[in-house]
Amino acid sequence: MADHVIGVDVGTGSARAGVFDLGGRLLGTEAASIAMHNAPGDIYEQSAEDIWRAVATAVRGAVSASGISHETVAGISFDATCSLVLLGDESGAPLPVGDADAPERNVIVWMDQRATGEARRINEIGHDVLRYVGGRISPEMETPKLLWLKQNRPETFRSAWRFFDLTDYLTWRASGSDARSVCTVTCKWTYLAHESRWDAGYFRQIGLAELADEGFARIGTDIVEPGTALGAGLTETAARDLGLRPGTAVGAGLIDAHAGGIGSVGAVGEVTENLGYVFGTSSCTMTSTSEAAFVPGVWGPYYSAMVPGLWLNEGGQSAAGAAMERLLALHPAAARVAAKAQAAGRSLPALLGELAADGADDLSSVINLAKGLHVVPDFLGNRAPHADPETRAVISGLGMDSGEESLVALYVAGLSGICYGLRQIVAAQRRAGIDPSRIVISGGAGRSDLVRQLLADGTGLDVVAPETDEPVLLGTSLLGAVAAGRFASIREGMHAMSRVSRTYAPSGRWRSVHDARLEIFEALQATARRATTI
Repeated sequence: MADHVIGVDVGTGSARAGVFDLGGRLLGTEAASIAMHNAPGDIYEQSAEDIWRAVATAVRGAVSASGISHETVAGISFDATCSLVLLGDESGAPLPVGDADAPERNVIVWMDQRATGEARRINEIGHDVLRYVGGRISPEMETPKLLWLKQNRPETFRSAWRFFDLTDYLTWRASGSDARSVCTVTCKWTYLAHESRWDAGYFRQIGLAELADEGFARIGTDIVEPGTALGAGLTETAARDLGLRPGTAVGAGLIDAHAGGIGSVGAVGEVTENLGYVFGTSSCTMTSTSEAAFVPGVWGPYYSAMVPGLWLNEGGQSAAGAAMERLLALHPAAARVAAKAQAAGRSLPALLGELAADGADDLSSVINLAKGLHVVPDFLGNRAPHADPETRAVISGLGMDSGEESLVALYVAGLSGICYGLRQIVAAQRRAGIDPSRIVISGGAGRSDLVRQLLADGTGLDVVAPETDEPVLLGTSLLGAVAAGRFASIREGMHAMSRVSRTYAPSGRWRSVHDARLEIFEALQATARRATTI
């Protein structure tokens, strides 16, 4: 019987695939890198063809590593970053999003900031649609990017056959279905899922009247819930690329962070009691509610964008794991210690975490290593709760020390800054009536015991770790299982495939220290936001 499912996670720098059984047990994984083009002005571009090549490599490798036969795979689904893909025709021919001499680069990556000015102008208009993105649209979202294309690459904009969110491109590539996930279009394109419609007035008012006039054909007219079976399953071509059976069920996908939510927040208690926290290159917070809650600076409320039938509020930071990498790279000891970490088979943050823990009485007391050193890690602006893409990072307290110990201290200070950003989001949601009982963590940057304990101490909430090391892949594979009819609903699959491994409780001993550091953090953050205007 076909009782295995595959989740494919396309992140910023790689595609990963995981094979699971229906009990949520991971049987095999594989990853493949994706090339990135970066240019001045925070320009980031990729190739959809290169991404698909990485997907195919990862899927074939995961199936091989699992030891199963491809004949036993019942379903597959995809999650991805909220990047914008341009296609020129039904064959999938790419259209350049920047340099005309590089037509293969047809993806504007989620973190690309070229549309900051367009986002600012959209926010100045103040259309009612913005109520459903926390009051301010972000340059990470797709309508500012589309407006940038129209104004700066008008011929490309006019000639595009389809504009896809990356997740929907992958399901189209796999199944041939033009259907869009309600997750992608609601969270990043301003689709009003609670009313099952696009707001034509919004598009006309911001300068994208063409999309409304053509009935939104190029951005999606068939909007479906995650896990919906698409087309007739894998096409012959896609099946050949992936090494799977033609007709294998393909489930409508999710944005990557939301897949992590699906794979984790059902592990303990009720979904509505939990704040899902995906800590990767960026960070994302997800809280589900029965009724719509409007939180200034926090995206949403989005209807059925993660768990069907529930509203979702989404926060987080544009740079989290990436912010830590940039922060550490600024230190003169970084290259030397990174080489030491590589020789030991560890990442630089992992080694620094071990060094920090070795020098402390317990994990909670590690915060004392950062005494006098404070970091606001807004290297790519503040996604939530300030919705300010133009603010930047602050480091206070650096001296002339260039040794390993000062690098460890900088690492701990940076982590505490990530904690306080999360605490600000929790506080903003509480003011709107959303009061989560715990944080359920996922994502590669949040796997260490030290990170989890500092998050608990810094926020004052229990941090719960799911049993699986790959909740994003698990959540995505669950969509394939629903598409194949192995579960009747996403909620049923969440409870069947996810479990808790450990809970990290906040330490009361260090609460006053974190409270005092938060006060300094917010003062520095306010100064940084003011400084960008002068």
